[in-house]
Amino acid sequence: MTVILYDIPSKDGTPWSLNPWKTRMILNYKNIDYKTQWLEYPDIIPTLKSVGLAPNNPEDVGYGGDYTIPAIRFENGEHMMDSWKIVFELEKQYPEPPLQLQSPVVDQVRDHMKKILIAIQANTHPITPNVLSTESKEFFQIVREEDWGMPLTQLLEEKGGELPWKNVEAPAKVMADWLKKHDGPFFLGSIVSYADFIFVSFLYYLKELDEVKMFERFVALDDVFVKLYDASTEWLMKRD
Repeated sequence: MTVILYDIPSKDGTPWSLNPWKTRMILNYKNIDYKTQWLEYPDIIPTLKSVGLAPNNPEDVGYGGDYTIPAIRFENGEHMMDSWKIVFELEKQYPEPPLQLQSPVVDQVRDHMKKILIAIQANTHPITPNVLSTESKEFFQIVREEDWGMPLTQLLEEKGGELPWKNVEAPAKVMADWLKKHDGPFFLGSIVSYADFIFVSFLYYLKELDEVKMFERFVALDDVFVKLYDASTEWLMKRD
């Protein structure tokens, strides 16, 4: 049975979202045969319920809602969601090449990414609808505007612009320092780890959001970012 990755398509039918790319990069890195089942935002909950998945536990690391993407169907037919849980199961089923999950830097990068995402989200959330289909765009806008308590256009005007870029400088420097610790291009030097996929997925997400302009501005904060991205491009090639 072929592995199935459940992902959210862009309006062009391509992957763009940060969290599913973490899992997609693992599948590509380990050369696992898989296919993508695309789910628009309104279809996520009914589809994942229909395959028997229970809601995510609010106590889990990185809880982002009861039903979330990525989700995956393994070769044995079992389903799972939550990128953090999925990586451990994939590593168990396909141990080579390894993802160095025991390395402290994996947890460090996972936890630190939250600071970067929070710092910049007043710029990223308002433009995310631009990459989505009409159906997903409406869903995303409703949910995020409820989260923020204001229209996304107002969010960009009042809290976006230069302030998020200023706020992201400090957490970005921490990430850059970790990359420099072992002389790169990866967080463990010449050794690939899941920490790399967590951060590269974020960089790819920025690239898809704004015709590479946000990507270019972020990687300009330190040249180690583009070096990591360039060293990881082979695992970004398969997108279906």
